Amino acid sequence: MVSSFYKNIAFVLMLAGAAGANATVTNLGNVNPAVPTTFTGRVLSPGPFNDVFSFILPPNSGSGYSVLNFPLSIPGAGNFNTVISSISLYSNADGILFNGDDANVSSFLIPGGNTFSFSWAPSLGGSMYISISGIANGSFGGLYSGSISVSPSIGISPIPEPETYAMLLAGLGMIGAIIRRKPRA
Repeated sequence: MVSSFYKNIAFVLMLAGAAGANATVTNLGNVNPAVPTTFTGRVLSPGPFNDVFSFILPPNSGSGYSVLNFPLSIPGAGNFNTVISSISLYSNADGILFNGDDANVSSFLIPGGNTFSFSWAPSLGGSMYISISGIANGSFGGLYSGSISVSPSIGISPIPEPETYAMLLAGLGMIGAIIRRKPRA
């Protein structure tokens, strides 16, 4: 029979194989306005971390960001915990990270370090990234999760599809036919 200690060791090694080190860069791809884009961070040893999540925002959209500590305790073995200290949003015009043209759009220090959220006004969209820094103070490191939500700007309507114009023209044609059939008094 396998002891509980060895099961816990196997669990920690499994997590270690699924995660990176204390500094990671993750590409989240295009952010869909209909569904929030989620991400997770794993720090598998105690100490400071700085993770970067790159993504592409649609043009003329507002965006919201949230990050949450995910404490996890393994009875008799140890725990995972993070203290998130800052989050920064960057615009990255050419899509190449850290080449000198990245512009800091907004930065926040997080009091309390457990959860944080903020929103950003409509932008031109394009390549962006967030940088999340903190300290993993659990005996095995730390875990956290987050999400990026996008909403279209108020006052900016999407471009109509061709089907919309076809329906408009069909409706105008029907109204014209009804008016033409009406007897004149």
